[in-house]
Amino acid sequence: MTLQRQIGFWLAALVVFLVFLLLFSSILLPFVAGMAVAYGLDPIADWFERRGMSRLMASLTILVLFVLIFVLALILVVPVLANQLAGFIERLPGYVERLQFLATTMLGSRVMKFLEIDTEALRGSMGQLMSEGASWLTSLLQSIWSGGQTLLSILSLFVITPVVAFYMLLDWDRMVARVDSWLPRNHVEDIRAIARDIDAAVAGFVRGQGLVCVVLGLFYALLLGAIGLNFGFLIGFGAGVLSFIPYVGSTIGFVVSVGVALVQFWPDWIWIVATVIIFALGQFIEGNILQPKLVGASVGLHPVWLMFALFAFGVLFGFVGLLIAVPAAAAIGVVMRFGMTKYLTSAIYRGVHDEPDDDI
Repeated sequence: MTLQRQIGFWLAALVVFLVFLLLFSSILLPFVAGMAVAYGLDPIADWFERRGMSRLMASLTILVLFVLIFVLALILVVPVLANQLAGFIERLPGYVERLQFLATTMLGSRVMKFLEIDTEALRGSMGQLMSEGASWLTSLLQSIWSGGQTLLSILSLFVITPVVAFYMLLDWDRMVARVDSWLPRNHVEDIRAIARDIDAAVAGFVRGQGLVCVVLGLFYALLLGAIGLNFGFLIGFGAGVLSFIPYVGSTIGFVVSVGVALVQFWPDWIWIVATVIIFALGQFIEGNILQPKLVGASVGLHPVWLMFALFAFGVLFGFVGLLIAVPAAAAIGVVMRFGMTKYLTSAIYRGVHDEPDDDI
């Protein structure tokens, strides 16, 4: 098969896959979630197998424990988050007004006069801008919460996902071997190498960054709650979850928590500074301990590329797109690096030189 025909074949396969996602994205959620759970739990099943347990018993044990932990988390965590989210949405306009007043008051008496800025005009402009922003943010949070309720109420997510995860986990090794047997024999080693790199990138990021999110979420939630910050558990938990996208979680959590701290504690600077220190300490722990130990430096997913992939796949395929964005980004990155390596060693890059004539 010529190079052009090979490229055409793989492009056609990619188009079929994307069309399939577009057509069935509304029903794929429990299946994709089940595959993601099975992929994440497969190393644990392999660990049980190496210690003498059958694959069937290992899959059953892991799945039962996973479901129990998930249900307990829903019972213990979700009600607290729901109450705090409802309270935060209700009090958000008041927080915005108070922040506006503090900003114009603190700056108005000193800086505004020096810069000859009309304080009342600035306050009016800020009020309109922040009111519109608060209205937009409130609508966004309400829609997210409404969508979350709808998502949690979908029976299939709790019924089909565990079943899919169980069968995928049970047959994972056989499925990998079967897919391997379908690979074109002329390129099997190259494809295996690409697959190993993709698996390393996805496993390193998803599993490692997932643990980082859990640790950071607990760290921020517990410490912000310990200093008595309003909605500290919600803000800390949200910052931990959003830390899946590098720098986004910590930045949003810092801005929101400092804003709430200013409204709640002003003019007591001690607790405002404590809020800042909590996030500074969290960033130090993440950058110097958690990321090197749990994620590593060889994942190969640049934060900008990851954010673009999450937005792009989310817009194209909805919530299912968010689930496949990271593995898709990792796969595309690995394939691009492989293609670049081939290009840099090809005659296209190096040029074709005539052999020297020995008779001259």
